[in-house]
Amino acid sequence: MEKMKKYYFISDAHLGAKKNDEIKIKKLMSFLQHINKTNTTLFIVGDLFDFWFEYNQVIPYKHFPILCMLNIMVENGVEINFIPGNHDFWIGNFFENIGIKIYKDPIDIWIGKKHYYIDHGDGLLKADRGYRILKKILRNPLNIKLYQLIHPDIGIALAHFFSNVSRNKKIEHNQKEYINFAKNKFKQGFDNVILGHTHLPFEFKEKGKKFINIGDWIDHFTYGYLEDNQLKLKYWKMS
Repeated sequence: MEKMKKYYFISDAHLGAKKNDEIKIKKLMSFLQHINKTNTTLFIVGDLFDFWFEYNQVIPYKHFPILCMLNIMVENGVEINFIPGNHDFWIGNFFENIGIKIYKDPIDIWIGKKHYYIDHGDGLLKADRGYRILKKILRNPLNIKLYQLIHPDIGIALAHFFSNVSRNKKIEHNQKEYINFAKNKFKQGFDNVILGHTHLPFEFKEKGKKFINIGDWIDHFTYGYLEDNQLKLKYWKMS
């Protein structure tokens, strides 16, 4: 009998940020090693890195252990999907070259008998109007090419500085707005909604439908888990 496929969802590890970096890398590596099996799909729902920018011939060397592990997983048959977040949206061709599928837009997908909406979740609040404008500017292909003209040692250090400033700003944990967003998705026909971004793990259920915010890998070490059409929010504990 064929084994039931398992799905995992993680977000907001912010690898490269100083806070808990050694601990979270150790825990994340143990988690990835645990799910490194056939019949497994992993969704990285944004901000795996605190900053990511691909120059034509340069990638940040600090992330080599995690990148190597992801490559091993793909070679072992794990399907990996990556939705860039607001800290690692400057994704180039590197991940696709090692077999990871990149989504520049929210994922609209059927898994089993249920319809899923999956996105990082940045820019959803009413107060995010300014950010939504900035997002379009930062992701403009011309601006990305101009940034590539900066030497990597300067460009990466500069981006880390601004990423740290952005991350240290208080995130608005407006659960009500996020729940209303999920409810609207339910009305559009989605059965389950999965978001990240706020770093706050929580669940909301309504009439057999479910919304989970999958938290982070800085303080909570939480992830979404799906098997046999049952979506759960779980906490990773190293054995």
